[in-house]
Amino acid sequence: MPICAPSSDSSSSSGSGARVWVLHGLALGAAAAAAAAAFLYRRLSGFRSRAVGIIPARFASTRFEGKPLVQILGKPMIQRTWERVMLASSLDHVVVATDDERIAECCRGFGADVIMTSESCKNGSERCCEALKKLEKRYDIVVNIQGDEPLIEPEIIDGVVMALQRAPDAVFSTAVTSLKPEDAFDTNRVKCVVDNQGYAIYFSRGLIPFNKSGNVNPKYPYLLHLGIAGFDSNFLKIYPELPPTPLQLEEDLEQLKVLENGYRMKVIKVDHDAHGVDAPDDVEKIEALMRRETFSRK
Repeated sequence: MPICAPSSDSSSSSGSGARVWVLHGLALGAAAAAAAAAFLYRRLSGFRSRAVGIIPARFASTRFEGKPLVQILGKPMIQRTWERVMLASSLDHVVVATDDERIAECCRGFGADVIMTSESCKNGSERCCEALKKLEKRYDIVVNIQGDEPLIEPEIIDGVVMALQRAPDAVFSTAVTSLKPEDAFDTNRVKCVVDNQGYAIYFSRGLIPFNKSGNVNPKYPYLLHLGIAGFDSNFLKIYPELPPTPLQLEEDLEQLKVLENGYRMKVIKVDHDAHGVDAPDDVEKIEALMRRETFSRK
């Protein structure tokens, strides 16, 4: 449908309409050219083009000591996770970052690259930061993949990388999926709310949003946060230096420090069942699921 259709009443109006069309075409052409130039610039300048996947793993855990080495259908869990991560097409390199020689020896045994990190790392993000600084090559994006996600889908990793590549105003990206009603009040299941541009507003261990009835609304699409984080590498380098924030400490959620400091976080929604291993009882559940879904035991 024409935006400014030229009138056929007179030659002057026709000429005026023609000029409008020319100006309109120039404006559209300039906008298209600017968009194309921006896209081409990112491609040619290598905008966040190189990504590394880092799997932080520690032996000491208050809830499940030695968790990375627990056997999942005949293989250590850290190996199961590494094998899934290696299938991601967006990663140029994959390493395991650990402070424990037992984990390091196990990982080297199945062919993983290992970077030893300090025992003083407070969380997985700090461990990824230290590992990044020890890598010989430069990377634009660091994906922190939790070692207790043996069923992580490589497509989710690729999506998190792509989200950062397409959102230059974001320094962090992550993924969410639909929250199951039975997990609504489970504090180990972190919930998320996003704005209508796909940027994170808040994360909580409680149910969010929370309505005044105090009950789960079966019609509302609650979101469950998945344990994966993509960092702009320059931001990751300064992340450990940012002081802890009140919401981060209250909820015990690392990602809230990003939001409280005013940085933007891109969120992608995926269709995925969260199957992390938080406690020893989860091992049997994972193995049963893998048998049902015929995951390879090779």
